[in-house]
Amino acid sequence: MRQKIKQLVEKRITGEGMIETSIKGVSLFRVTQAIPCSPAVYDPTIIVILNGKKEAILEGERYIYDNSQYMCCTVSLPVESGTPEASVDEPLLGVYISLNTKVMTELAIEMENTIGTIKQPKSSTQPQGLSLANWDDAFADALLRLLQLDGTSDASILGESRLRELYYAVLKGDAGISARRAFGVGNEIARSIDYLSVNLDKNVTIDNLASLVGMSRAVFHRKFKQATRMSPIQFMKSMRLNNAAMRIATGMNVSEAAMKVGYVSSSQFSREFKRMYGKSPKQWSHSTPLLELEAKIAH
Repeated sequence: MRQKIKQLVEKRITGEGMIETSIKGVSLFRVTQAIPCSPAVYDPTIIVILNGKKEAILEGERYIYDNSQYMCCTVSLPVESGTPEASVDEPLLGVYISLNTKVMTELAIEMENTIGTIKQPKSSTQPQGLSLANWDDAFADALLRLLQLDGTSDASILGESRLRELYYAVLKGDAGISARRAFGVGNEIARSIDYLSVNLDKNVTIDNLASLVGMSRAVFHRKFKQATRMSPIQFMKSMRLNNAAMRIATGMNVSEAAMKVGYVSSSQFSREFKRMYGKSPKQWSHSTPLLELEAKIAH
């Protein structure tokens, strides 16, 4: 079944880049050049690799995944992401599926109402917001059925129901614990991250976020770190700087990128940027010709 999926994707995308399919939220990508890991932001997403390998680094922890596992990110996370081994002979080929958080929430709550809530096992070494999940038959079958719609007149009618089927397979599979924690009952940290992500240009404080989800500052701090591996302050800084780095990589000028993520002082932005990435924003803007594609795949 995996081979059928790969053949479907290979027929649809033969050149370098990323293309949207006829199903909303589903894109295909092909990369034939090595791209070093660089600042990115993973939104709630499923990334399926059909050929080659992809990397993500979260707080120093390296996640390498290929066609044996798919990546499930349930909250927006500042990471470093790349395709260091991609080449013409061994291209990176894959599927990017944006998670509709409204549908995921509906499904997660329906599941909890049916079979009860689920707790994160103490033995889990992965942060709650990011999982590498083994393919199972239900996931492979749902993905094949979804991609078979692409380019057909059935896509507009059946696309949403096939996506829902895939989401359900994710919630029942290896990534289910992480996904249900983010989208089901008790999803306070995911809600706080969502709020922060759309308010990067505003002066959001830890107290604001804790109050938003009805937690004390101490409890919020602890649960936030369990979900992301970062303290809330570290997370906010990384989100702002990674977003700015991605904007600069795709052609936005440095001053505008700084303002878009809430920096009033350009000198402070430049200092913190260089401390984080080892290059000034201007040096970064001249050294990122390959990163635009990676930014699209990550975001």
